Amino acid sequence: MADAITPEELKALLGSDRKPALFDVRRKTDFEAAPKKIASAERLDPETVDEWSGEIPHDRPIVVYCVKGGSVSQSIADRLQQTHPDVKFLQGGIKAWSELGETLED
Repeated sequence: MADAITPEELKALLGSDRKPALFDVRRKTDFEAAPKKIASAERLDPETVDEWSGEIPHDRPIVVYCVKGGSVSQSIADRLQQTHPDVKFLQGGIKAWSELGETLED
């Protein structure tokens, strides 16, 4: 099972030399209801993970997030971990990131 990363840890990692590839894997309906993302995140459809999983970078850490850090991001992180050595999911998801007072972008 993939490990979690806290919003505070993600913030520090985003400001470091080991900046992760960040993927928003919220379900389509959840994303459409609140389309703002964490800065630098790329939106990827969790339903098509097998189509895009081979294209993620292998030279840096990967962090995925969903709404609350539940089954969607955890299952995607587990799937990606099969071929990538450093994958984590955001504990508490984008909700926890927002509660920290961090900004979101279109």
